[in-house]
Amino acid sequence: MIVLSADYYLPSYGGECSSGSGIHPPRGDANARRLSLENEIQVLRSRMEQLFVQENSFTSDNVIAISSLLDLKINEYMRGRHRKND
Repeated sequence: MIVLSADYYLPSYGGECSSGSGIHPPRGDANARRLSLENEIQVLRSRMEQLFVQENSFTSDNVIAISSLLDLKINEYMRGRHRKND
């Protein structure tokens, strides 16, 4: 049995994310969004691991689809971190 181990380090931070409008959401909203993204990433990662084990393939359509969605969510999370550091 192959075990997929691709842990992502998602550090917590206390910053704010801004929307495209340049208006920062209230601090609680930014923290809630960050936590929501962290949760989505963990759920997607877990689901991708399950699919890999079921299909025994990194290149199956289902694994690739969830991997692409996971990439989008990680990029969204990292953009939020980047805005906080600006």
